[in-house]
Amino acid sequence: MYVDLPVRVTPRSSRNKLTLGSDSSLRAWVTASPTDGQANEAVCELLAQALGIAKSRITLQRGHTSRQKLLRIEGVEKDQIVERLTNG
Repeated sequence: MYVDLPVRVTPRSSRNKLTLGSDSSLRAWVTASPTDGQANEAVCELLAQALGIAKSRITLQRGHTSRQKLLRIEGVEKDQIVERLTNG
């Protein structure tokens, strides 16, 4: 069981933050720079912390060099993700 979640990432932000849109798309702001995949890593860490899961359960499927990314989250259903991000 896995969920593919589209994420729009803004690197070099003033703080780390996640917001969930009405269409279940995710916006992420991270303080990390986009060089050498640092922002990708920061998004995975931030999301794992927000969902209360291991970072190893989140993989970047698409968008390694783009702001638009597709993250695959294993072991969690989409309803659970939405609930944890809106209540968290």
